Amino acid sequence: MTDVTGAPADVLHTLFHSEQGGHEQVVLCQDRASGLKAVIAIHNTALGPALGGTRFYPYANEAEAVADALNLSRGMSYKNAMAGLDHGGGKAVIIGDPETIKSEELLLAYGRFVASLGGRYVTACDVGTYVADMDVVARECRWTTGRSPENGGAGDSSVLTAFGVFQGMRASAQHLWGDPTLRGRKVGIAGVGKVGHHLVEHLLTDGAEVVITDVREESVRRIQDKHPSVQAVADTEALISTEGLDIYAPCALGGALNDASVPVLTAKIVCGAANNQLAHPGVEKDLADRGILYAPDYVVNAGGVIQVADELHGFDFDRCKAKASKIFDTTLAIFARAKTDGIPPAAAADRIAEQRMAEARRR
Repeated sequence: MTDVTGAPADVLHTLFHSEQGGHEQVVLCQDRASGLKAVIAIHNTALGPALGGTRFYPYANEAEAVADALNLSRGMSYKNAMAGLDHGGGKAVIIGDPETIKSEELLLAYGRFVASLGGRYVTACDVGTYVADMDVVARECRWTTGRSPENGGAGDSSVLTAFGVFQGMRASAQHLWGDPTLRGRKVGIAGVGKVGHHLVEHLLTDGAEVVITDVREESVRRIQDKHPSVQAVADTEALISTEGLDIYAPCALGGALNDASVPVLTAKIVCGAANNQLAHPGVEKDLADRGILYAPDYVVNAGGVIQVADELHGFDFDRCKAKASKIFDTTLAIFARAKTDGIPPAAAADRIAEQRMAEARRR
């Protein structure tokens, strides 16, 4: 069944009638000359202009791309609220394989679409897009962050994303074991690309034992060439069942915590950089029932968005790092709220974020 535009009707149902919807605006973008097909989703602007990255990914179909944009933009509303930013949530996805269709012409066309929103949406990097891409987009759109320092930007936001995740891990260790250090703990990282390889450095410096996996052999090789003590396993399935694992850090794509992975997790803490780690509602309770402490993804991975938001006001790395360090305190506050309310940490984080957005609407 389709609607009048030919889009699957279940997408419109999600947008207008489900709890996963409620978005203010969804824009479908197409530029035939460059091959651009994109979706820009603005979830909530109660706190300010929507801010979120651009994902460039070879989706199986357009409906999948729209659904991802809706989910990711909603997540950005909560992330920005919990990070204390004066920004709402938005996200864009470009449909296609960036290795084959990404071009200057396409990125410029995308920049024009973002610019047409007049500042309601501020874009940045995400999976499949990089600092150099944002430099191109910025030529057509002043509401672009994640640019290179040479072009007035802050550069690679994955540096502070990893730092924030590390702070979330420290808070989780403090809550569960009474000590914020990761020394002597075994941490498994799934995905050692943009963010994961920086996280490895933080953990090794703190004295942790690190186990990694990645679908890209070159990413694993880069880590092991520099740090021979780091162990690698074949895949995520092997990683999550590693004996003696203390912390599991999903740092690739979403949906890592699902009906198949949660029952076999050996770790006592889950804290990683990936967005939308919970595959469906109810997984957070499954984790709690197994005694696994979950640090909400959109809270601990907010270092990157803190960095790109700061870029809009004249970037200062030390100021950003100080803000990102507060992820430690925010994570502890969420665990305390979860205990008080008798709910999983993910639900506690949602309540705090929703309260901030509701208060902003009343002003």
